[in-house]
Amino acid sequence: MPTASSPAPLTVSERRRVWSWALCDWANSAFATVVMAGFFPVFFKQFWASDLTPTDSTFWLGAVNSLASLLVVLTAPLLGALADRLGAKRRFLIAFTALGVLASGALHWLGQGQWELALLWYLLGLLGFSGSNLFYDALLVEVTAPARYERVSSFGYALGYLGGGLLFAVNVVMTQQPHWFGLADAAAAVRWSFLGVAIWWALFTVPVMLWVPERPGNAVGWGAAVRAAVVELATTLRQIRRLPQTFLLLIAYWLYIDGVDTIVRMAVDYGLALGFAAGHLMGALLLAQFVGFPAALLFGWLGARWGAKRGILLAIGVYLPIVVAAALLRTAAEFYLLAAAIGLVQGGIQSLSRALFAHLTPARHSAEFFGFFNMVGKFAAVLGPALVAITAALTDDPRWSLLPVVALFLFGGALLWRVDPVAGRAAALAHQRP
Repeated sequence: MPTASSPAPLTVSERRRVWSWALCDWANSAFATVVMAGFFPVFFKQFWASDLTPTDSTFWLGAVNSLASLLVVLTAPLLGALADRLGAKRRFLIAFTALGVLASGALHWLGQGQWELALLWYLLGLLGFSGSNLFYDALLVEVTAPARYERVSSFGYALGYLGGGLLFAVNVVMTQQPHWFGLADAAAAVRWSFLGVAIWWALFTVPVMLWVPERPGNAVGWGAAVRAAVVELATTLRQIRRLPQTFLLLIAYWLYIDGVDTIVRMAVDYGLALGFAAGHLMGALLLAQFVGFPAALLFGWLGARWGAKRGILLAIGVYLPIVVAAALLRTAAEFYLLAAAIGLVQGGIQSLSRALFAHLTPARHSAEFFGFFNMVGKFAAVLGPALVAITAALTDDPRWSLLPVVALFLFGGALLWRVDPVAGRAAALAHQRP
């Protein structure tokens, strides 16, 4: 939401809080890029689950991804309400980060054929990543004023793209030239990459432990806090009709972020189906990461000047031709151009969505509301991939499979158009329950 005048310059302590908070994105994006998107799916099939059939390994990998999403969906709102009640968003962030760090490092020690343990640690890593992000998002309201939500949120995403991209680039070189690093082969390089993620994630989470405060909660025991959190959650579910703009944003976000996540999750599979080499796919992923860094900063600036809602609508307007262009791809060069275009808007639509939701959230209950926000995010990439699969089966042509995603952007954008940020912010301020 733009303001009539620019906010006062940040003090030294405020700038330190913002940097410390944003470095969490720099830290945990290593897991998202190196483990989730980069090496784990391929290494699982080729190393840990090499004795399984491709169909079986795909089944188990998909099952673990679905289980992790289901657990987050079931627990995120309650965990958020509990953190608000205890004043423990930072402590919960650190606990889930520790889980993710432990799981990432444990993957380094697993030998060939240990696919069950690999899946177990991957599941724990996914839970650590998702849980830490819930409380990282919720801390946005603690580190800066509402007038800076757009720029600070975008700054976090920008650092995430840069940090994840830099570490992934180093790890790709390690797998291609393992002898440069004193490693025996590419498999050893991948395993050391997992340990590197753990170290990177832990190291760059230290600043938020030291310099990001949060408002105190109620001085109650854990048992009382859990009971109070359950009551609080039930109250929010009943009273959400009193925040119609927030509720409308959640529905719109579910639709358009489903489109975003579908493109992210299906891009590599889509490229393979069109016959592009794996090297081109990794290169395109790196390109999207590094384009995403300045683009996220640009969207933060646009969001501060235009408002987050307009910035999100702009990003949706760019995604629509991207999806159509995907059906016309013929060469690897075109695939790189498409990856660059996605990098231009992916961070922007994510960061401004977080900022807009923060504007429409009662600050005292930020973790609880961001629990719902993250729950909706996990519901995303359910409808989209199903539409892709059905279309591919009906047409027997992967080129047409992404076109139904256009509907998710259109319907999500139409609902977002109806969101009134000014009315939503006023309602959120009035909703500050004691």
